[in-house]
Amino acid sequence: MPGPGPGSGHDPALRASHADREAVADRLREAAGDGRLDIEELEERLERAFAAKTYGELAPLTADLPGEPLTGATGPQAEEPLVLRAGAGDVTQTGHWHVPRHISATSLMGNVTIDFSQAECRVREVLLEVRVSIGDVTLIVPPGWTVRAHGVRAYVGSVRNKAVEPPAPGAPTLEVTGSAGMGNVRIRYPNRWELWRRKAG
Repeated sequence: MPGPGPGSGHDPALRASHADREAVADRLREAAGDGRLDIEELEERLERAFAAKTYGELAPLTADLPGEPLTGATGPQAEEPLVLRAGAGDVTQTGHWHVPRHISATSLMGNVTIDFSQAECRVREVLLEVRVSIGDVTLIVPPGWTVRAHGVRAYVGSVRNKAVEPPAPGAPTLEVTGSAGMGNVRIRYPNRWELWRRKAG
C-alpha cells in the first residue's frame, strides 16, 4: 500500500521521510532541466527540501510546478536517478553504463569519480548535483561534451573545469550544480594513461 507523499493531501504536520525529500528533490531537478527553474532557484529549493521536516514544508517547493505530486520511493519512476555517496571510502562509476537525466554525487570524507567516457548517454542534457564536504568529486567526460559548472558554489574548496574544448554537434551537455565545502570538484577529459589502458584492455 503506497505511503503518503508530499503534496498528496495528507496532514501537513506529518513528518516527512528521506524518500519524500528525495522525491521532491528529483522533481525540482527535472523542473530545472526543463528550464522552469534557474540555478539559483534550484539551489535554494533543494536546500529547503533537504532541511524539511514535514509535508507542510515540502509542499510549497513544487506548488508552482506542473504535473502530479511525487510520492517518494513508492511511486512509479520512469527513470531512476543515479545516486552516489562516499562516506570515508571511495566510490567510482566507470566503464559502460547508461547515463540518466539526473545524477547526485555526495562526498563526505571520501572521493567520488564519475567517468562518462565509455558511458551511453541518450539524453541531451544531464543535471548533476554535487555536495562536497572534505573529499573530492572528479568528473571525466569525453571530448565534445559541453560542461557548465558555474552553478557550483565553492567555499573553502575549489571548482576546476578543464573540459573546455568546443562542443561537438549533438553531444550532451552536463550541467553541474551544488556546493564544494572544503573539498574540490574537478572536471576533465581522460588522461593518457586512461586512454592507453582502455586500448590495451
